[in-house]
Amino acid sequence: MRSALRTSDRSTYTLRQTASILGVETATVSRAVRIGNLRAVLRRGRLVVPANSLTRLLGEPAENGGGR
Repeated sequence: MRSALRTSDRSTYTLRQTASILGVETATVSRAVRIGNLRAVLRRGRLVVPANSLTRLLGEPAENGGGR
């Protein structure tokens, strides 16, 4: 997952790209943006996720403590 971020020089990701990196559905990413858990900005009329926001999200521990 994180290696996809390291190898890219992108500054933003589409919601679909973000979902692919996180391994979730696009609707889940949209929901995270809507409720404020993930920052997104409008670029050329499309919502995109800044790379630093995605990196920050990946660095945070899971809400459930990471337990399975």
